[in-house]
Amino acid sequence: MNVPIASILRGLGGKCLLNWALVFFQRKHICRSFLGVFSVSLAVADTLLTLSVTALHLQTEGHLLGLKLTRYHVCLLVQIHGEVYSTLQWPVVVLAGLDHFFSITRRWQASSRLSLFVSGLLWILSALYVFLLSDFRPVIEEVFHIQIHQCWVFHTSQILHIATSLLLILGCAALHAGCLTLKHSPLKDRTTDQSRALSRRSCVLQTLHIFLNTWALFLVILAVLLLLLVGIPAYLGLSGAWLCFLNSLLIAVVLCAVCPASQLGQGWGAVPPDSFCEWRFTFSLASEDRA
Repeated sequence: MNVPIASILRGLGGKCLLNWALVFFQRKHICRSFLGVFSVSLAVADTLLTLSVTALHLQTEGHLLGLKLTRYHVCLLVQIHGEVYSTLQWPVVVLAGLDHFFSITRRWQASSRLSLFVSGLLWILSALYVFLLSDFRPVIEEVFHIQIHQCWVFHTSQILHIATSLLLILGCAALHAGCLTLKHSPLKDRTTDQSRALSRRSCVLQTLHIFLNTWALFLVILAVLLLLLVGIPAYLGLSGAWLCFLNSLLIAVVLCAVCPASQLGQGWGAVPPDSFCEWRFTFSLASEDRA
């Protein structure tokens, strides 16, 4: 789809402001998780892209290291960044999910330096994949560069696919917890099994309530986009707001899958930092002691 360059600049500018606003909002704990460190790197990348596109658009043409830069490169930059963002989506989900799993189960806590190294490596590998291995082909309008006022923009549906997949996993974990409550066991183990199942069910229900209480409106928007088959511009697909939602959703998925009731009952220290969902749980002490 062709989008005017002015609209692209407004979209990138708004995205940059939102990214840095969310970074500032989460500044106290943003470096304590991989997703937080990656969101800072995304804000930096978006800022560099916005400044580059703005400079090329206003100057019409310029030179960098002997290379003549024109409005052709505006469209090229936007398309390349969009492709890199699309490539990053699933790797970020997998790495953030593993980071949350190890954090919630208290098996391992990644340092800020390691998160920064992994984030940088992920950007480099994604760029190399786009340039060397993917079938990405830029689409440039065949007119004189001064006459270029719009760019062809690729759309991405990965956000909807990722959200749908994780929500299905979340629903399956909730159903599994409900089935455990109804499962029959031998008489001698029934009391212990029932108390564990009830504790697990309580953890899942509280997790779902906390998550939906915060992100219900965002889920409705995603559902509307999915039903209307609306494409999201690739250069806007990876944003700070999406990463915040992804952070909460991954925490909910891991909590429903693991349900560390004995740890969560003592407080919310085992849960990764989340500026939007307040992950506080209450459990019956008697049930925890029997479990």
